[in-house]
Amino acid sequence: MYNLIIYLYLLGVAVASRFNEKVRKMWRGERDAFRVLREKVEPGARYVWFHAASLGEFEQGRPLMEQLRRERPDLKILLTFFSPSGYEVRKNYEGADIICYLPLDTPLNARRFLRLIRPEMVFFIKYEFWYNYLHILKHRKVPAYSVSSIFREGQVFFRWYGRQYGRVLKCFTHFYVQNEKSRELLASIGLTNVTITGDTRFDRVLQIKLRAESLEFSDFTAENRSEVSQHSTLNSQQKKVFVAGSSWPPDEEIFIRYFKEHPEWTLIIAPHVIGEDHLQQIEKMLGDRPSKRFTKAKAPLSPRVGGTIPPFHKSIVAPSGAEGGASGASVLIIDCFGLLSSIYRYATVTYVGGGFGVGIHNTVEAAVWGVPVIFGPNNEKFQEAQELKACGGGFEIKSYDDFARLMDRFASDPQFTAAAGRAAGQYVEQKAGATKKILSDTLPKM
Repeated sequence: MYNLIIYLYLLGVAVASRFNEKVRKMWRGERDAFRVLREKVEPGARYVWFHAASLGEFEQGRPLMEQLRRERPDLKILLTFFSPSGYEVRKNYEGADIICYLPLDTPLNARRFLRLIRPEMVFFIKYEFWYNYLHILKHRKVPAYSVSSIFREGQVFFRWYGRQYGRVLKCFTHFYVQNEKSRELLASIGLTNVTITGDTRFDRVLQIKLRAESLEFSDFTAENRSEVSQHSTLNSQQKKVFVAGSSWPPDEEIFIRYFKEHPEWTLIIAPHVIGEDHLQQIEKMLGDRPSKRFTKAKAPLSPRVGGTIPPFHKSIVAPSGAEGGASGASVLIIDCFGLLSSIYRYATVTYVGGGFGVGIHNTVEAAVWGVPVIFGPNNEKFQEAQELKACGGGFEIKSYDDFARLMDRFASDPQFTAAAGRAAGQYVEQKAGATKKILSDTLPKM
């Protein structure tokens, strides 16, 4: 049944590729993967394979890949993606030796792929459970690990009708899961090869914080924002900065309405979709509040990382032709990718978008800076959001009135704001360490 569904899906992708650019990229990339492998695989090299569905899973796998590279430079790294939203952004990632799409999980594709790579071990990030690949890996006695995985009662593995497909889980050598509930669910179907390590994403955001660039925009940011958040209170004379990350129109309708009435706040908006129509929509909603797009501001970046720009941050420097400066504007719109994790450092309060849609985006990327994090109501499936709410570092809003009341308190009660920020930062620090735990168990000996 599984293979029938895969072949039907393959047919659907072939048809959809004629009409959808994203599907077309995936279709072409999967078909091109075998050529990439034939050209780049080094005979006799020892490969460790990491598979990430998309960009979020890549960020969870990245600390593992980089730590593996440091500890075992003799091993090569293969990185595969399923989605164009991951591959197109990270196809030039320097931490992997080979990067390509994963051919769809047919028996023939799986055999061809594994015959070319012959990996020594495999890491599937979070939700990846490819039936044919995993069964062939098990047959060949190749260790396969599920890392940063999280399981819920509603998943097919724990339903009566999913028992046959659930056998795929028996192919994993070990599960490194995020929480106790996941361990209990796996135990309910007889799987005890499980260790609770937490989420490698916490290690990743701490890496980002350590290496983040400094953006010199005196009109938009308070100096030493990351140091201010460590104090017991905030100085009332310091600039109040609100950073909205990965925002969607329903999010923007709420917070922009508030800040049109509160010009004392500086606003930085990094929308999830960076398209001209969306950017113009934001500018229209802002009304009389003067705004500036990031790429039109002059020389926005001033690197402060040991006097150099790390290779993986070079792409965030604004175009050399940018001009006009930010003078006179009180809203900065980030109209390019790669800056959000660095921009959160300047916030007094942060907002993470998506909670009025399919689900919130990365809250820990903001929380790591020791600032309060606000998000919309669709957050029940996001463990870190629930834990941030529980520790006092995260705040859920369901309406404009909720948001206005919360922001009024942040503005009038600096001790409350500082305490919430400390709670958020401490939460991230306490959750770190999954990368070290996983690699200490799995890394092959020299």
